[in-house]
Amino acid sequence: MCGIVGILGSKPVATDLVDALRRLEYRGYDSAGVATVENGHLERRRAEGKLRNLETRLLSEPLSGHTGIGHTRWATHGRPTERNAHPHMSAKVSVVHNGIIENFRELKTELTAKGHTFETDTDTEAVVHLVTDEMERGAGPIDAVKAALGKLKGAFALGIIFAGEDDLMIAARQGSPLAIGHGSGEMYLGSDAIALAPFTDAITYLEEGDWAVMRRAGVQVFDRAGQPVTRPLIKSVASSLLVDKGNHRHFMAKEIHEQPDVISHTLSNYLDMANARVNFPDLGIDLTKISRVTISACGTAYYAGLVGKYWIERYARVPVEIDVASEMRYREAPLPADGLAVFVSQSGETADTLATLRYAKANGQRIASIVNVRTSTIARESHAVLPTLAGPEIGVASTKAFTCQLAALACLAIAIGRARGAISQELEQELVTALVEVPRLISTVLRNEEQYIELAHGLSKARDVLYLGRGSSYPLALEGALKLKEISYIHAEGYAAGELKHGPIALIDEAVPVIVVAPEDDLLEKTVSNVQEVAARGGQIILISNANPETIGCALAAHIPTPKAHPLTNPLIYAIPVQLLAYHTAVFMGTDVDQPRNLAKSVTVE
Repeated sequence: MCGIVGILGSKPVATDLVDALRRLEYRGYDSAGVATVENGHLERRRAEGKLRNLETRLLSEPLSGHTGIGHTRWATHGRPTERNAHPHMSAKVSVVHNGIIENFRELKTELTAKGHTFETDTDTEAVVHLVTDEMERGAGPIDAVKAALGKLKGAFALGIIFAGEDDLMIAARQGSPLAIGHGSGEMYLGSDAIALAPFTDAITYLEEGDWAVMRRAGVQVFDRAGQPVTRPLIKSVASSLLVDKGNHRHFMAKEIHEQPDVISHTLSNYLDMANARVNFPDLGIDLTKISRVTISACGTAYYAGLVGKYWIERYARVPVEIDVASEMRYREAPLPADGLAVFVSQSGETADTLATLRYAKANGQRIASIVNVRTSTIARESHAVLPTLAGPEIGVASTKAFTCQLAALACLAIAIGRARGAISQELEQELVTALVEVPRLISTVLRNEEQYIELAHGLSKARDVLYLGRGSSYPLALEGALKLKEISYIHAEGYAAGELKHGPIALIDEAVPVIVVAPEDDLLEKTVSNVQEVAARGGQIILISNANPETIGCALAAHIPTPKAHPLTNPLIYAIPVQLLAYHTAVFMGTDVDQPRNLAKSVTVE
């Protein structure tokens, strides 16, 4: 969730680029830079650390170009050094980029064989050389970018300028947001409308797969197939002090769609993506000596911790105890020597979670907290902090914070497993590669939102809804039911699919939708047996699965297809369908999606 800005201006733009980047500082970053077109050639200034370091650089080495791009970087591929800072460039092309280019290694090998020399450790530089290569073979800038986009795999947002082209900027998005601002004889680009607020309130949001050719006179937008399309121009209410909904009806919708971007940001904090290794921060805890992991949290964060239990036990081979904080704090649970206690909270202020943390700390546990607010009380009272870099989450029903918690827990499981010798280098690379693919796979789920709108009409008529899942899909069933309850006020319950016959099956009749979270994994056959039990009693089965629905062997009310993925990452991907089902059902019913009744974002009372 780094920051992108771009300006096609009528005066020198470097200062305005830095000012726009400052409004994106809340996203977090480790380096910054700008590039401009200077008398027909490209120039850039970059600096490690905060924007003030870039400003100092620009004072001593000013830029006067009227066309430019800027970027604040959170390192993914390569250390946070000036050499790896954006913009990246060749003599012909300069690029800023958010997201992950998954196939950069293959592109780098191919381009190096053609004589291109790579100067950084980043995935972004592959885009620079790919576009440059097309131009060196005779393509103009627009055709070169179009060809290059067809070769990129991943989730990304791009801003591109060219030597000799003072009135041209190209933008592209696949999984990461981009907004285009319209001025009078000027045009702007930003990863968030907040960055553009001082310049214009006339905004066009690019949709998934779009790319745009920007000139001072206006913009032409193309879809994934290269066909010209019209995207609406809307009036933004963003200011430098407000988080904006963008072109979404609710904050919850925006936050659902931000997940490819923020998950990339969170993963980058824990992974060496270039070498497919975990690059976990020093927790001040000897991971090789952990006798047990104790996880505690509340609400959605508890369900994230429950997925973490499956992961840590499976991949790190360490026993895990988990409980809701409001119960654990009163159980006076015995805690082992050499135990690690992990507390999960979006706000970092949850009263029950904080009280349980203090109990664990008083009983000799090393404390690690997974929080979205690094200055929070839970973070301050922990021995180690594992931040979820989700950015501000305004919707009360947690979405992007949940998946970022999952991302951090997955990395923790791999780190513990590697430290204890339970994960080989080959398996580590397999798991890290799978995590790197998650933003792209989530983007593919988000492209098919229409089917959720149709299903919402039927769900809105239900009095009761059941969710089923097995293994690490069981917490997703719990989370799906919670989401539906929170924002639509429909009664819903999540169950382990194998428990269906031990009571919940009594609830099933023709009026009860049963939503089944069932990835094609080693538990699918068992889940199918439970689905057939539902079908035999007339339940309306909504299957969320990447399996062929014909293999289920019974009639389905609906099938929500999902991409094939590694078993490790299924919970991250399947979180999106259950969020979308709840969201669109609540919208159809006309409830207050962002601020549902009786709920608060941060629960600071017992």
